[in-house]
Amino acid sequence: MPRSSAASSRRAEIERICREHSLPITAQRRVVLEVLPRLNHPTVDEIWAAVQKSLPEVSRTTVYRILETFAELRIVRKVCHPGAAARYEDRTTRHHHLVCIQCGKMTDLDAPSLDQIGFPGEESGFQIEDYSIQFRGLCLPCAASSAKVPARKNGK
Repeated sequence: MPRSSAASSRRAEIERICREHSLPITAQRRVVLEVLPRLNHPTVDEIWAAVQKSLPEVSRTTVYRILETFAELRIVRKVCHPGAAARYEDRTTRHHHLVCIQCGKMTDLDAPSLDQIGFPGEESGFQIEDYSIQFRGLCLPCAASSAKVPARKNGK
């Protein structure tokens, strides 16, 4: 199956970034990069489980270190929200997220109007590089299941 030109371009960009930082593309790093796009905002443990299918000997620590290095180099994006494990994604351009407070599912949200929010003025002294907005609520399946649960009467 031929690779798309976008995937080939992305792979070439990643290889260039790694070369610039004297970071060899090892088998472990390559597999992490291959499994990440197939998963939806996975945690380290989810990525590790997927990597182990190809490389059973790889440790969780190795996967974690690879992800942290890739995040520092902006090859991947680390997404965090309070009370949950960090998640990773290969999409590094600005976008926002919908986060389900019941099941924890995270969904990308492309909202050009949110991309137009201005940064606070220089008077704050904080040097903002980027931002991402997270909306928290119920995904469609969780909202539907919540609607089916009868309300409790008189606290019983």
